[in-house]
Amino acid sequence: MGAAVANTAAAESDTLRITEIFYSLQGEARTVGRPTVFVRLTGCPLRCGYCDTEYAFQGGELMSLGAIEAQVAEFTPSYVTVTGGEPLAQPNCLPLLTRLCDRGYEVSLETSGAMDIAAVDPRVVKVLDLKTPASGEVARNLYGNIDHLTAQDQVKFVICDRADYEWSRFKLDEYALADRVSDVLFSPSHGEVAPRELAEWILADRLPVRMQLQLHKLLWDDGPGH
Repeated sequence: MGAAVANTAAAESDTLRITEIFYSLQGEARTVGRPTVFVRLTGCPLRCGYCDTEYAFQGGELMSLGAIEAQVAEFTPSYVTVTGGEPLAQPNCLPLLTRLCDRGYEVSLETSGAMDIAAVDPRVVKVLDLKTPASGEVARNLYGNIDHLTAQDQVKFVICDRADYEWSRFKLDEYALADRVSDVLFSPSHGEVAPRELAEWILADRLPVRMQLQLHKLLWDDGPGH
């Protein structure tokens, strides 16, 4: 019995729970439009009001890191995005990121900012989503993560209303984000802020940010996550 338990523990130490692995165009961030393999991990400790990937909160399939690598390789990608849910909620996300980098892929990580990013492989482009007040999860932001951002990384704000916009504008200045990362992304929450309205606010205030829309929804509108 002891050996069986040990073998189970060893197997679990080399696994991740995966919701899906798929090939599509990158819908957001600096690489928008780029063909990408997405590895969506299961589970998230946050419950943002605008979440469009609730299907990834539970379920999924337990896969070894080697099996994940093999499935990603079938698409012969150059770019891989690890996302969720909240991917860093599973500790084995960290070795997966390193293994993907070691294979020569360009790798990005989409993370909420509620999990410590200090141990993320420095080759990974981090897309850090700072939660705004209207998300309902603003208290979960770990602002110490900002110290671990580099010039290749990106910071994202999903904006639900004018108050969110003003809060985001304040954080942009407070942490000098435009000087710290490659891009600061302002994204209108679908159905809550009209894209044109957000664009006009950004232009009026001459903000050094990149406004983004979700390309995948404009192209396919085939449900959350794709």
